[in-house]
Order: sequence, then C-alpha cells, then structure tokens
Amino acid sequence: MTVVLRPAEALARAVERLAAQGFAVVARNTRGDSVYLKPEACAFALRVSNHARTPKQRRNHPDAITSLVLRDPTSEAALAEAVAVAVRNFAGERAKRERAHPV
Repeated sequence: MTVVLRPAEALARAVERLAAQGFAVVARNTRGDSVYLKPEACAFALRVSNHARTPKQRRNHPDAITSLVLRDPTSEAALAEAVAVAVRNFAGERAKRERAHPV
C-alpha cells in the first residue's frame, strides 16, 4: 500500500531529507510554507515550498537558486525522486554560478 503525503507533510519530509544530505535551514516564512536551506559554507540556497516564488520572495532571497515546489499529494517514492532532482539542479546551478563569479 502506498502512503500518500499531503503537501505540508511532504514539505516537512523534504526538509528532513535535505538536512540528511548536509543542507541546513537558514530561513522560513512565518506561515512555514517556504523553507530555505543551504549547504555548509555555501552562498546559495535551495527553497522548498508549496507555491511558486513571489516577487517579494525573489527580492528577499536572491540567493535561492533552485526551488522544490510541493503543491499536490505525493508518495514517499515520488518525493524522494523530487528531492534528488532538486539537489541535482541545485548542484548544477551552483557550479554554473561559481564558474561565472569565482571567489
């Protein structure tokens, strides 16, 4: 039997999965539906939310280079794949930006 996670549960599990991969929560909105995570010593963030970024979020968190949006109920397997894709996208975007602007 496949357990279906509601979006709020999926968001919490995604944050747990990312934390297990070395990401730390650096910001969260007051409603708790957007969480920003960064790997240690990294200038860039990965955003997990239940909605697309708003102009205000883009202004307040220009460091967010990848978003994982969880709007619909999902299974654990689908969530694991979505997190893996977000981490790959984050790594690719981070590498691209670091090559463009070496420190």
